[in-house]
Amino acid sequence: MAAKAKCNNAHSIELSECTIEQLRSKEWLLTNSHGSFSSSSFAGNTRRYHSLLTAAITPPANRIMALSNVVETISSGGENTTLTNIEFVNAFTGDGHRFIKSFTKDVGVHFEYNLKFSKLTKSIYLLPDIDAVAIHYKFQDVAKPFEFSILPLVGLRDFHSLNSSPQDCSIFSSWQDEGLVVSSDKITGKELLLRSEDMWFEPKEDLWYDFYYRIDASRGQDSCESLWTPGAFKQDINSDYEITFWASIGDICNRKELASLDLDISVTDLQLRQKEMLADSQVSGDTTLSLLNISANQFIIEREINSKRRKSILAGYPWFLDWGRDTFISLPGLLLETNRFENAYSVLETFAQAVSEGMIPNRFDDFGGKPHYNSIDASLWFIDAGFKYHHLTRDTKRFKANILPCILEIIDSYKNGTRFGIHCDDDGLLMAGSQETQLTWMDAKCNDVAFTPRYGKAVEINALWYNGLCCCNEFYSNYDTNINAHQKFKDMADLVEESFLSNFWDERVGYLADCIFPDGEKDFSIRPNQIFAVSLPFSPLPNHIQLKVVDVVKDKLLTPYGLRSLDSSDKNYKPSYCGSQFQRDSAYHQGTVWAYLIGPFVEALLRSNNFSSQSKIYARSAIEPLLKHFLEDACITSVSEIFDADEPHKPRGCFAQAWSVAALLQAYKLTR
Repeated sequence: MAAKAKCNNAHSIELSECTIEQLRSKEWLLTNSHGSFSSSSFAGNTRRYHSLLTAAITPPANRIMALSNVVETISSGGENTTLTNIEFVNAFTGDGHRFIKSFTKDVGVHFEYNLKFSKLTKSIYLLPDIDAVAIHYKFQDVAKPFEFSILPLVGLRDFHSLNSSPQDCSIFSSWQDEGLVVSSDKITGKELLLRSEDMWFEPKEDLWYDFYYRIDASRGQDSCESLWTPGAFKQDINSDYEITFWASIGDICNRKELASLDLDISVTDLQLRQKEMLADSQVSGDTTLSLLNISANQFIIEREINSKRRKSILAGYPWFLDWGRDTFISLPGLLLETNRFENAYSVLETFAQAVSEGMIPNRFDDFGGKPHYNSIDASLWFIDAGFKYHHLTRDTKRFKANILPCILEIIDSYKNGTRFGIHCDDDGLLMAGSQETQLTWMDAKCNDVAFTPRYGKAVEINALWYNGLCCCNEFYSNYDTNINAHQKFKDMADLVEESFLSNFWDERVGYLADCIFPDGEKDFSIRPNQIFAVSLPFSPLPNHIQLKVVDVVKDKLLTPYGLRSLDSSDKNYKPSYCGSQFQRDSAYHQGTVWAYLIGPFVEALLRSNNFSSQSKIYARSAIEPLLKHFLEDACITSVSEIFDADEPHKPRGCFAQAWSVAALLQAYKLTR
């Protein structure tokens, strides 16, 4: 095999002293441009979303868990050692956790094992633009002959569901010239191709029962399933030897194309490293920033809009797709701070193509259906991201042609009225919604219970509204000769600025109201939403009030991993995010820590203190625990969606969240 290209962005962790529980708590993730992924814990699959290959059938939607895992067994002299860790309902098998020594993440993931009579490096690669995974085994210092076998465990199911009964596993296989072809009645038109040029295949179809996913159980979800196996791939090993096992999924008519993939793992390794170097071309000399930059790349995917492939941002792995709110909160950190300007333009264009009645989609459908328009802030975050793109690129021609018209449509629609009662009140402030709707990012609702009712005038919505109007005013002042437009946006912004301060600020409590209901009642719950009135490029607050807002957020909401969503002294505060769907939703925005909020907190802190040296020193210390989490905990080189409100702030939710990574990357750069 050809020598591997040097990787400057490898991140390694020693595991020799780790317990089985510590190994289970660490996860790894590989992604591609389709939104397909490969992921697991360091000691086997602990959730339904773990698999060696989950593929997006209509990228990035309709994801299929194709290959759950492989059972790796070493047999010698009547003794069997199973490396793969598997937890069943009433049993735990596998010895991998006893022999594992280290983990390295670069363009793939690599596990080092010290076995009884061999050293083993196991590497997993996910191809960047094809739904194929390669598992490479490199045996060295072989002291005794043994047989090595790989038994694939096939799911071929929607990645949200489980094969909870034998009837769910209607799976078939046949040996073809290209390899072992596996298909299912439930997945029409697609087939899984398994192959290895380094092994022979012994067919023995079987159904394995009672796989147990402990994380699903802790979330109050079904946690048991059955998986199917076609038999085993085998090889006798007498000396140093390398094996590559491939799994790919695609259209039945494209089987030969999938089979024509270059099986030389060194070629795959080199291709991935070249892609990584392109993604990381703007970073030098800072390993942490380089790793953050590479992590950002994992969320950039493509989807088809109006028969054209365009870029988008996946909100989080393992279960989210591309959400409008998440996309445009994430875009500045993931794409602008990393100089991925063409990608940023493509993402803006993707959502601009889908605007409806002045609204950006809150999310695209999981199964490829029509977009969902049910948020007030996705459109406002689009405006913010669009102007930030123009500010950095000065790409005025394309901005005016394809982005600005969408921004103007949003503003006109929001001013005059659109879905969900979104409209501009007489005081210039935006109001929207009702008791039945949840339109802001604090949108948890279960069994018709809205846990954080914020209809009327929400503080961050009007901070975003003011910011957008000021951005328009600035643009028409500097880049367009339309004097009427300039004056229009100036007048609108001036009115909002005056109304914002008089309506949301209360000197007696010393912070901003979170929401003003239609009847005029004000909710003074201490929440993090007020921080956006300071962190955005244009603030409706004078500096002395900005400082007070930052102080109350710092004193009441700041944790090592982000901001709490509610002050711990509030009667509605929930200390942890666990239990059933209802219990989790009731805690989602009632104390739970959100990592992405570290970004606006750091920016607000620095802006309100004129980016002083002292404020930068404090901000650097504030993000250190989250950087440690990024490098050592949960999903290695990514950032979790949320954390428990109370110590020890256990990571929860998605193990890799786009806006969490974006916020940390942005905060890291701001504090350098």
